[in-house]
Amino acid sequence: MSTHNYAELAALHAIARALAQPWDLRDQLEQVLQEMNVGLGMQRGMISLLDRDTGDAWLEVAHGINLDGKEITYRMGEGITGKVAETGRPMVVPNLGQEALFLDRTGARRSLNRNELSFLCVPIVYDARVVGILSADKAAGKVSDLDRELAVLTSVAELIAKAVHILGLEEENRRLRRIVSQGKAPSMDIIGHSKVMQEVFGLIRHVADSTTTVLILGETGTGKELIARAIHMNSPRSRGPLVQVNCAAIPDTLIESELFGHERGAFTGAVRQRRGRFEEAHEGTIFLDEVAELSAAAQAKLLRVLQEKQFQPLGSSKIVRTNARVIAATNRRLEECTAAGQFRNDLYYRISVFPIYLPPLRDRGNDIILLADHFVLKYAKELGKPVRRISTEVVETFLSNPWPGNVRELENCIERAILLAEGESIEMAHLPPSLQTKSREGTVSRKPDRLSSAVKAQERVLIEEALKQTRGNQTQAARMLGTTKRILQYKVKKMGIDPGQFRQGLTTPE
Repeated sequence: MSTHNYAELAALHAIARALAQPWDLRDQLEQVLQEMNVGLGMQRGMISLLDRDTGDAWLEVAHGINLDGKEITYRMGEGITGKVAETGRPMVVPNLGQEALFLDRTGARRSLNRNELSFLCVPIVYDARVVGILSADKAAGKVSDLDRELAVLTSVAELIAKAVHILGLEEENRRLRRIVSQGKAPSMDIIGHSKVMQEVFGLIRHVADSTTTVLILGETGTGKELIARAIHMNSPRSRGPLVQVNCAAIPDTLIESELFGHERGAFTGAVRQRRGRFEEAHEGTIFLDEVAELSAAAQAKLLRVLQEKQFQPLGSSKIVRTNARVIAATNRRLEECTAAGQFRNDLYYRISVFPIYLPPLRDRGNDIILLADHFVLKYAKELGKPVRRISTEVVETFLSNPWPGNVRELENCIERAILLAEGESIEMAHLPPSLQTKSREGTVSRKPDRLSSAVKAQERVLIEEALKQTRGNQTQAARMLGTTKRILQYKVKKMGIDPGQFRQGLTTPE
């Protein structure tokens, strides 16, 4: 490999610096392609990611190319990009006008003279595996040594390999979540339209038909028992029993007897034989809530049940077989419990085959209001009250409250308000004093004033000016304003600014 000259080293240094910035991965990679353009004369840079299952490549990041929301993909071996993905070897085309393999699927070179362009394409390799493809054009007249150009581009690929690998994993996760979250919520008594809850519903649909052990994670009051019930009711076991056990509510001395049963005289007070919960749950589902509270002896027996589908009741020599599906739940971090020796490592791996994280209420956005309306109808009917709605001030208070007690706290709050309400609406006076205090404090800070209005107006001017200077490029505009692309996009959407209006007069992209 040739030694890099000063200009090439300077460009590689600028690229390394961009990758070290605390930006979004796409912003980093877009800046890399920009540096390739400015410092190396490589135009229309593209980074494609590889699908690990199919080997197909899809264009994810580009510079100087207007994708217009198009999805550009290359099948394994298709075109130059597909060939590089398939072989893992770089390719160079001295004259694009004479290369039949070149597809120009983006259409970026439609109005250009391809005979004046060279095309460089190299694999991006991470951990001995091709994770992506890096390609770019360069004016043929500026290319004196194709091997040297490939060496430089390969150096760039080595620098960005880790970032591309992580971006690829993120994209795979997003695509999986989109697949999993398609369709409606399973038939169950769970309220939620938020994105995070749609993902939970998708996971329920995914696992319900199997016999896989499920671990439901989430803070107290998030409704873990409802998720367990939904899995059971949407499974082939729905006609069988659903046996619920709160492991934290049963003393250590009785938990084994509760789960696995006992023979008469097995211990003091055992005046008759008793079937355990696992035996009762045969051909159905057993839900072990607060599973982290199980004693060491009970954990050992639970592990045996999961491994062998059988157990011995206390004081008995007989073996009882069970075909109960196990769903466990906890509000504790089991990794920390295992590290502290409070929970068996082998049991942790057995019950966490399919974890489902139930988000706290504060992360569920407008689900808060959906749940509040649901509880209003429920308790108005139960208590015989005419309450039908929630006042605007109460809605604002609900949305700004962190709800440390989650759905359970909200339900208790609504039940209290219904009891106090005399008319058809829940007002601030019906809320617990703690919420009324928080609302008064928030009202003071939310009072509109001329200063905040002026600041917002000036912020809009600054954003529009940055978009004008960058001709609608939100990545460059964000950098100019000292913020991230994500924050800028949020503000642009909130203010109703159309970045497309600043793209007028654009010449052919570089």
